[in-house]
Formats: sequence, structure tokens, C-alpha cells
Amino acid sequence: MTSVTTLSGTSLAHLPEGVEGPTYDRATATPGIVHFGVGGFHRAHQAMYVDALMNQGKALDWGIVGVGVMPQDARMRDALAGQDHLYTLVVKHPDGSLEPRVIGSILGYLFAPDDPEAVLRQMTDPAIRIVSLTVTEGGYHVNQVTGEFDPSDPDLQADLTGDAPPRSAFGFIVEALRRRRAAGVAPFTVMSCDNLPGNGHVARKSITAFARLKDPELADWMDTEVAFPNSMVDRITPVTTPADVEALEARFGIADAWPVVCEPFTQWVLEDEFPDGRPPFEDVGVQVVDDVVPYELMKLRLLNASHQALGYLGYLSGYRYVHEVCADPLFVRFLLGYMETEASPTLPPVPGVDLDAYRHQLIERFANPAVRDTLARLCAESSDRIPKWLMPVVFANLERGGPIERSTLVVASWARYAEGVDEQGEPIEVVDRLKDEVMAAAARQQDDPLAFVRNRDLFGTAAEDPRFAAAYTAFLADLHAKGARQTLTDLEERLGG
Repeated sequence: MTSVTTLSGTSLAHLPEGVEGPTYDRATATPGIVHFGVGGFHRAHQAMYVDALMNQGKALDWGIVGVGVMPQDARMRDALAGQDHLYTLVVKHPDGSLEPRVIGSILGYLFAPDDPEAVLRQMTDPAIRIVSLTVTEGGYHVNQVTGEFDPSDPDLQADLTGDAPPRSAFGFIVEALRRRRAAGVAPFTVMSCDNLPGNGHVARKSITAFARLKDPELADWMDTEVAFPNSMVDRITPVTTPADVEALEARFGIADAWPVVCEPFTQWVLEDEFPDGRPPFEDVGVQVVDDVVPYELMKLRLLNASHQALGYLGYLSGYRYVHEVCADPLFVRFLLGYMETEASPTLPPVPGVDLDAYRHQLIERFANPAVRDTLARLCAESSDRIPKWLMPVVFANLERGGPIERSTLVVASWARYAEGVDEQGEPIEVVDRLKDEVMAAAARQQDDPLAFVRNRDLFGTAAEDPRFAAAYTAFLADLHAKGARQTLTDLEERLGG
């Protein structure tokens, strides 16, 4: 029987064979980054890149201190604290092989409700030069259609109206910047790592709008003094399952309370706007560029929107995993057709990228059976995703007279999925911050076929466009009458896909 090593600082010198770990002395590393939203993606991506630099003997003053502000973040606090903030990153290769590595770049973790002042002390330390974010697409509190900041969230309201310690990430960032300014300490750079078009611009707009409601003079200072670089991030990182934890222990002898699993592919394109310095990310493969926008749009409209394209239709067709869908030639034709004829023509030139190769590489990545990414994950929080990733493709093609059939079918499949019952009559668990609203709209569409897409906050004026409305209502009727697979088959036969 394989002996088991419980992950901790003291066990690093005795990791089992086949498990690599930090080659640097973590005791000599110091924090330079505070990160809000320490989930699987951050640990598979940004923290991995910092760890890779540290393994080269670089960036030892750029260690990460994680911060959690949500009640559920207490679980991450406990998991990391119990193993000296170490964790195992397990790369899942298509042939079924696993490549584990212990990551040491997270030096601490603060659960904000425990001690808000400890978070502010950390953030006002002059050694902290970057505050980064993976707070999900909805964490920026932006109206999906107008693009304006929406301060209605209860935690934001609490931070705006009271003198109590901050509760939101925005509250902590603005209060820490206020204190740094008062103390004559240079501001940190705010680095968004979320899947948003122009994520740095969005972060700047929302966070400074929040600051303006609280302290207009501070907001003016932020406008001129605080950098918000754009970035594009990419690595498929499914939710860690109990089976992943068990496999790590059984196959490699590592007991880890919360390992991370991911695909081999990783990409990070980062705008070089860091007035107070940054780690030499380019030394570990990060593309540091002057303009991230073309790369961002490529990823959002091809990878992220394709995830939505396969998610609802795949689920309704009886699949539960992404790799199952991408082993189906019908779905592969549909996805490539969407990417080639609808999404790619809306993109600006992407320097150094062969789009045809990129599209086919996406299908290969999605088809990796080892990753076992669930369709349920892709179908979650659709109200934060479809408006940002897919609807811009629809509107661009409506404006230019381009094809909209495949992207419109994706919208209709979300509406069908949001009814909360699959084609076998089994319940679907709809996970969305607007769950009640979208399910109520879906429930009305038998009587009003456009009910779901009349929500201007999600779909703008799409329901009023005759071409979109006609295609959408026809697809919705087919989804009800024929089911997802036959609807998809009929479309691909009609388009010659």
C-alpha cells in the first residue's frame, strides 16, 4: 500500500516520487500580491505562474496573500491553513496520465470576516504592489446592457453607507487605496484576471464609480494614479471532485484537502501597465503586450461562447460532460460552424495567431476525457456569460448582415434549459444569480415565445429585431417539438455543416 504524505511545509522535503514541489525556500519569499477570489482557476493559473518564477529563483518578493470575502470562502481558509497554504496542482493529460506539482506561491490567506483590519493592514503594506481579482464575471456589478456600474448589491450598499469595516472586494480596495494615499504610499496596481472583455477597463470603471459614490476626491485621484491593466486568461479548470482527492492520495501518496485539476493548456496575455513594478511574467511564458483586446475577444467569442454553445444543447441531448459532447461529430460540426462563420468574422486581427488552428485546438481541448469538465458548470451563471460572450456576436452579425443561426440557437437552448426540466422530464438545477428571474421568464414562453429575450438587461434590443426574433422563435418551437439533437441535426443539414 502506498504510504501517504500529508501536505505541509515540513513534508515538502519528503514528497513522494513523481511529485515535484517548490525548489525555493518559502521562508525567504515575501508577499507582493494580494488576491481576491482564491478558487480553482487562480490556483491553476496566476499562482502557478508566480510559483514557476520562484522556481527559477525570481519574484521571491511577489508571493501571494489570498483574501476571501464570501461566507463560502471559509472553506478555502481552512483547507489552506491546514497545509501551510500549499496545494497540489494536477494536470490531466488526454491519455489519462496525471502530472502533480505542489505549488508554494500562496504564502497566506485572510478570511475577511474574521479580521477586516488584518486585510487592510496587508493591503496598505508598501510591499504589496499588485491587487488581483478572480471574482467571476458578476463580481464587477455591471449592468449587462448599459455597461454602467450597479451599486445595488447589499454588501456594496453596506460599504457605501456605513462606517463599519468593508465587506466587499471593492470596499477593501478603495479603503486600502485611501489609506495608502493618506500615508504617502504609492498605489497598488489592480489586475483583473476574470473573463470579461476589457477586464481592466471594466474594473477601473466599476471600482472608481464605487469610490466616487463614497469619496469623489479619492475617485479623481484613482482615475489618474491607479493602473488597471487588461488581461486575457485561459485554462480549463473544472471543479475538484472527491474522486480527484482520492486519486491524488491513491496514485501519488499525497493527502491534500483541496487540490486543483486542470488541462495542460495555459495562456495569459497581459497588458504591461504596472507603475510600481511586476514579476517578470514573460520569463514563464506570459505574453506581455501593448494591447490585449484582440486576444481577449478571440478567447471570449471562440472559447467561452463555444462553452455556452455546447453546454445547454449538450445537456438537453443527454450528455453530462464536455468531452462526451466533443466526441460527437454533430456537435463538432456545429461548434466549428459557429466559430468559423459567426464568431471569427466579428474579430479584429489577432497578432501571431492562426485562427483556424486555434479553433481546432479548442475542440481538442474540449475533447480531453481526463478533465471531465461538467456541462452543469458551463451552464451556471449564464446571465453573466451569454450577454458578454455571445450576444456581441449576434449584434455584430445583425449589423453587418452576417449569419446568426447557430448563435441564436444557443440563446434558445438557454431559454429551454432555464425551464428547469430536461427532455426526459427530469429536473434541471439552474444555477444563476438571476435564477428566479430567468426561470420565471422561461415559464412564460409557451404563451409568449419572446418572453425570455425581452429582458433588455440581458439581451438589449434583440427581441425587437425581426431577423433574430424569427430565428429564435423557430428554434424554440423546434426544441420543444423535436428536442435538442434533432433541432441541431436539422440546422446542420440546412446549412451544409
